[in-house]
Amino acid sequence: VGSGSAVSLSRQVQGTGGSSAVSKCSAAARGYIQDRFLRLLAGRRRRRAPLIHRGYYIRARAVDHCVQHFLLKTQSLPRTQILSLGAGFDSLYFRLKDLGLLHHTVVYEVDFPDVACQKATLIKGMKELSALVGDSGGEGLGAIAFSGEDYKLLGVDLSELSELERTLEEAGLNKEIPTLFMAEVVLTYMENSRSDALIEWAAEHFPQACFLVYEQVQPGDAFGRVMQRHFLQLGTALQALALYPDCRAQHRRFLAKGWTECSVMDMNEFFTCCIPEDEQQRVQTLEPFDEYEEWHLKCSHYFVLAASKGMEPPWTPLLPSVTAPCWAGPAVAGSVPAVCAGLSAAPGLRRYGHHSAPVQPHVILTTGGFGEEDGQHCRVRGFHVLRRRAGSWESVCVALNTPDPRWGERLYHTVTCLSDTLALVVGGRTSPSSAGLGMLWLKFPKSCNAAGPGDVAVEVGSVQPAAEAALLRWRHSTTEITFKGEQFLFVYGGRSALQPVLGDWHFLHTPELSCTAIAVEGPVPESRHSHSACSWQGGVLIAGGLGAAEQPLASVFLLRELEGGFQWQTIETHPPLVPRYSHTAHVHEGKLLLVGGVWFHASSVPGITVIDLMTGLCLDYVIDVEHLEWPLMLHNHSSVFLPDEKELLVIGGGGNCFSFGTHLNPEPVVLSLSSILISP
Repeated sequence: VGSGSAVSLSRQVQGTGGSSAVSKCSAAARGYIQDRFLRLLAGRRRRRAPLIHRGYYIRARAVDHCVQHFLLKTQSLPRTQILSLGAGFDSLYFRLKDLGLLHHTVVYEVDFPDVACQKATLIKGMKELSALVGDSGGEGLGAIAFSGEDYKLLGVDLSELSELERTLEEAGLNKEIPTLFMAEVVLTYMENSRSDALIEWAAEHFPQACFLVYEQVQPGDAFGRVMQRHFLQLGTALQALALYPDCRAQHRRFLAKGWTECSVMDMNEFFTCCIPEDEQQRVQTLEPFDEYEEWHLKCSHYFVLAASKGMEPPWTPLLPSVTAPCWAGPAVAGSVPAVCAGLSAAPGLRRYGHHSAPVQPHVILTTGGFGEEDGQHCRVRGFHVLRRRAGSWESVCVALNTPDPRWGERLYHTVTCLSDTLALVVGGRTSPSSAGLGMLWLKFPKSCNAAGPGDVAVEVGSVQPAAEAALLRWRHSTTEITFKGEQFLFVYGGRSALQPVLGDWHFLHTPELSCTAIAVEGPVPESRHSHSACSWQGGVLIAGGLGAAEQPLASVFLLRELEGGFQWQTIETHPPLVPRYSHTAHVHEGKLLLVGGVWFHASSVPGITVIDLMTGLCLDYVIDVEHLEWPLMLHNHSSVFLPDEKELLVIGGGGNCFSFGTHLNPEPVVLSLSSILISP
């Protein structure tokens, strides 16, 4: 790397550190992190979104968990030291010092010279910081920017290993005492040969040592591709991912570089297994939140690693306090090809959290969601109709007859077609802090497919009587069922502004939309939202969803009709269904098809799962995206099954990918299922 390129790269990497400090400060201000020093070191302040708060909470929690475990295990020893690599404007030293945890520990921080000098100036200029460090002396000696009794701040490029070693010796680092190395999103910015050399040097030269790493993983799926693109655009490519793309590769890396013990967790596993349940609940209720998919995807793309050598007793901070759920990935039965549906000129279909419903033969109505409208990202007001003519799809943008405030720019609602001119909207939301929205009628022409491009209009109508308060929800399901020859809509699950997960249900008698009491027997399914629901044999199939503890569910239930009511019946699958949520589902010839979704199995993403409802056989198929030029995200999407063609039309999907930007699938995709739905 030329000197000019190296300087440019160092500035870009420094920028990521500054942004992280601001995000941590925002998380602390909302109560996620207890740290009064972040605001002093972050410089500028900016309120971040709840998803960012959760992301930086889990990062801080994982690092603190491992650091405090090291200090606890070594508290009886006379001297220990912590070496924070790429420390940036982190407040670790001040937080530990304030808690009285550094009686026999010296903290060394290393970062680029510019960063070290800025931080040293901040410390000297703030009494709250300088009082904790005490008298300084020795700065100005080479790369030592600040030197206190138990705190040393050094300005060195980590990729220059010989210079790093020389500066650490000058600052007093002792290779013979237990040492914790920390690298919090640092090593991945270095050339792999240099980061490998640093890991190996630490193992070779420190007989009693621990190494803590937190950084990115899983570059190959859709979220990983968006993540990589974000860092490439910043000029800070994630270089470690090429050689070490997953947790297993990182585990092998440290063992190969001289470390004798190593454990790794992605952040979904860490949150579930290492954070007490009451603390999980505290974090989940700090502020209104409804971005579960992106939270879990972010957590599956970051890991924490703890390696050690020569430590007695062993350093094992990542031993789970609870047994991890079985997140083993499924055995793959085959693949399903994905091709574009030829609708690239339909930007109004770039959305998520919407609903698509067949309203007439070869006519699909898409409503609501968040996406692109008039060149901006916003809650989408406009409706879209897809029509199939001569074997190809065409898109028609449909405006409401008049702007209608009753529509409410809603997300996570349901739309059920009750006739060839009438559909019912149930629930949905604007903001997750607002009450759910009520029911509406959607009225449309009888011959949408025959009309010209400007002739399709949708009219919004009020439901009389007004919707009951119990139906004000989102992320629920609404399914057509039959009872004693009468038609009902079965509204189940979801969540509301007051209840993060619901487990109740309601029978809506369709002629007058009144709630009807019908007896239901059997074991009641646990509360859930973001599940799937399909009509089958007059009843309802419920699959997956997100449960009360924000954990994906694997259960499949059938609500089947009895003489005097209904009964919940569990459908056993083998092998067991991998827990998931935010998928879509369809039934075809006795088989339940689950499409996409989010699960905690980090090494792959959900594709198509086929469950034989007679035998319980569960087969998983990956989606082959070779012919797509963009990442395909199969969550928050909608899908329509075309039985004659044995095809699935996937519309929309995507989400706000943590701090990496919003991804919207650019156009609808066709999944051909003919090879996996072979009729007997």
